[in-house]
Amino acid sequence: MAISYFIPLFFALIISSASANFQRDVEITWGDGRGQIKNNGELLTLSLDKSSGSGFQSKNEYLFGKIGMQMKLVPGNSAGTVTTLYLKSPGTTWDEIDFEFLGNQSGDPYTLHTNVYTQGKGDKEQQFKLWFDPTADFHTYTILWNPQRIIFTVDGTPIREFKNMESIGTLFPKNRPMRMYSSLWNADDWATRGGLVKTDWSKAPFTASYRGFRQEACVWSNGKSSCPKGSKQGATGSWLSQQLDSTAQERMRWVQRNYMIYNYCTDTKRFPQGLPKECLAA
Repeated sequence: MAISYFIPLFFALIISSASANFQRDVEITWGDGRGQIKNNGELLTLSLDKSSGSGFQSKNEYLFGKIGMQMKLVPGNSAGTVTTLYLKSPGTTWDEIDFEFLGNQSGDPYTLHTNVYTQGKGDKEQQFKLWFDPTADFHTYTILWNPQRIIFTVDGTPIREFKNMESIGTLFPKNRPMRMYSSLWNADDWATRGGLVKTDWSKAPFTASYRGFRQEACVWSNGKSSCPKGSKQGATGSWLSQQLDSTAQERMRWVQRNYMIYNYCTDTKRFPQGLPKECLAA
């Protein structure tokens, strides 16, 4: 059973739907029929073949939120494929918060790639292996984004926290509304072992499945947020001010000790002039 590892600092509003219905909440935006909503809106599938992948996006835009999805990734030989779940704003200086699942050959684990972009600038990658088979069943992947921090969780376990460190000059996404996007596409020029392992198209079509979309968020519409400006209290929610308690911090450290395979904050070869400021302050 998934456990929440967060404690509230104060109550805030929960806005938007907590129950999933893909027909109501998302639209399939590309793939020419390769993305399908099934079971009266309870299930969505994306597929990839040699001609095209597929993708969908939320109908709502958000300025802060807790966005979660249950996903079952492409089984078997998924080398070369990338399945994504991310938040992104439009424009050439965009903000973005990423989950990317990089496929691999049969029997080898997926790589879970995370990144944060602000004003079009990223380079804040952390990568993980998972402690379960993400193709055997559905697992819940959640992005919590509030003014103080971004927390990535897997089945309720935090794997990464990116804090707002604007005070030391680190950019943090807080001004641009974002939509939720998801896609399944081919990236065999880089996704698996740096592009050494290519997609085996004899295994196509590749299919990823989705259910349980949750959006607890400040919805942005017509230039306004559904959360009152400066709101710090409300009836039911706490995500707008959540932080990690000591148990959650220890759980995250356990994940990072045992399952993190890349951390930009320790890549001194990549940053010969010195690590980014947020790495030194963490």
